[in-house]
Amino acid sequence: MLSKRSALPVVQVRSERALSTWARHSVIQCGRLLRVWSRDTMTTVQTLLYPAFTLLMFRIVLGDSITSATGMPSVYGTVPMITLVAAMAGAIVSALGFKVEKAAGLLSRFQTMPIHRAAGLTGRLLAEAVRVLITTLFVIVVGVAIGFRFWNGFWASMAMIAIPVLFGAGFAVLVTALATISEGVMLINILGILNTLLMFFNSGFVPVFAYPRWLQTTVENQPMSTAIDAMRGLAWDGPVTAPLLKTLAWTLGAIVLFAYPAIRGYRKAAEG
Repeated sequence: MLSKRSALPVVQVRSERALSTWARHSVIQCGRLLRVWSRDTMTTVQTLLYPAFTLLMFRIVLGDSITSATGMPSVYGTVPMITLVAAMAGAIVSALGFKVEKAAGLLSRFQTMPIHRAAGLTGRLLAEAVRVLITTLFVIVVGVAIGFRFWNGFWASMAMIAIPVLFGAGFAVLVTALATISEGVMLINILGILNTLLMFFNSGFVPVFAYPRWLQTTVENQPMSTAIDAMRGLAWDGPVTAPLLKTLAWTLGAIVLFAYPAIRGYRKAAEG
């Protein structure tokens, strides 16, 4: 017979569907993914080193040629651009990791455990947000070394840093939805083409007026350009309200459009 001192503790029964359970399990899943990514060399390279080297490459190859030709400091376009490119590239790596977990049966294993059903997806999106934030801060540190500065105060700087996180969240929802319905090679091909088009036809690479007239409207209003323009305005000079509202529209639109396919596909992958 057990004494009072050796009696087992009484554990409070909690519903798997409670909001507090969802939040707690999402944080646990987020921490799990961050630990997995931190131990993977390729993920670390993709998250930190690749964006930093890309930014330095732009500086070494182009130098001040764009600044001289346009009259605008190019660093206030390239730094925001690289943070967004890194957010998109990291989301693709995360999607491939999702494919691996599905093939290994880990998602199905989570489905049989007392875990909130939405925690797997929301934990993944939360981990993406943390990864993008770390990447953004690292790119900005490298940018400061080559001349990038914040000129508009603390809150403008915080808003500028938050934009890649928001942009990355919307893109991660899109990528997750595609990852649930496509194979790994096809996913890389589709997103690789999309990334290339967005990277080389935006206002961070060169100002909008440097593009052919028939292409300027498209370049000016594509999602990367609106985010870059908002970040440039917050860090240095230029319009903020209009490009920021366009960025919010693009991001929230992607979340609304692809949230249900992502949720449905994630559930199907876990149950399969």
